[in-house]
Amino acid sequence: NKFVVNHKGELTMDEKELYREMTSQIIETIARAVDAKDPYTNGHSKRVAHYSVEIGKKLNLSSENLEFLRYAALLHDIGKIGIPDRILQKPEGLTPGEYLQIKQHPKIGAEILRGAPLLKGVDVGAQYHHERWDGTGYMEGLSGEDIPLFARIIGVADTYDTMRSDRPYHKAESRENTIAEFKRCAGSQFDPKLVQIMVELIQEEIKQQKK
Repeated sequence: NKFVVNHKGELTMDEKELYREMTSQIIETIARAVDAKDPYTNGHSKRVAHYSVEIGKKLNLSSENLEFLRYAALLHDIGKIGIPDRILQKPEGLTPGEYLQIKQHPKIGAEILRGAPLLKGVDVGAQYHHERWDGTGYMEGLSGEDIPLFARIIGVADTYDTMRSDRPYHKAESRENTIAEFKRCAGSQFDPKLVQIMVELIQEEIKQQKK
């Protein structure tokens, strides 16, 4: 057993690092399993986690909070495990009834994650990432800063990756069009401060692409 505690009953630094790495690998594996349910979202959770962490860095979050944010982002769609494949993989538009089923995934995800005490708080990403700054989102209809910060960050990162990916119902948007859409939705769908940060990140990507 590598987790041999010291005489004070605490894990050593090496053991804590090993535990952290094991936790990270398990969560990444779960995220890949969720993404595998939908062939159009391969790698989505990992990309959302990447952009969420980049936003978090711009907000000067601590390394501990960045790690926690990454876990929350990787698991934000875990509730899709409870959605039938015939709906997730449907290539054409959803019926109103099917859309209502899809909208249950935040609730399902939160319920799943609340059953993991060691990941306490990670459920906010799953539960609230479809809330909107103006209060017209789901599941709770929260608005403004009543929406947990991690959920607001994940919501922006999630939308960016969705817009930039080919899906059955739309082709990937250009970075320029994505910037325009974020600016249009600042203050309605998204936290304006987070939009500003996301736009900066996209502009940095455009600069890197031109080099």
